[in-house]
Amino acid sequence: MQTRAFRMNLNPGQAAEYRRRHDQIWPELAQALLDAGVVDYRIFLDEPANALFAVLTHEDLHGLDALPGTDLMQRWWTYMQDIMPSHPDASPISVDLLPMFQLTRT
Repeated sequence: MQTRAFRMNLNPGQAAEYRRRHDQIWPELAQALLDAGVVDYRIFLDEPANALFAVLTHEDLHGLDALPGTDLMQRWWTYMQDIMPSHPDASPISVDLLPMFQLTRT
């Protein structure tokens, strides 16, 4: 298993809409993520900063790198583009976070 963490941002005042859209995530998108090897995916909000922090755990052998090229992911990014800073291709602007500490029960 591997874990990735990254930060994205929301446009001001869009937290409720972001939550609503994710509460109603398209079933085919959720399935595509699972099929690509996602085991756990969590997104947290730092509300005063409008910052989203995502932690994604996936299998060592995964298909995540292929998802951005799919029509499904392109449609989702376009759907989300009005509520968060995005690149010209509609993908969310994100910054990878570097691991600094881990405590694991053995």
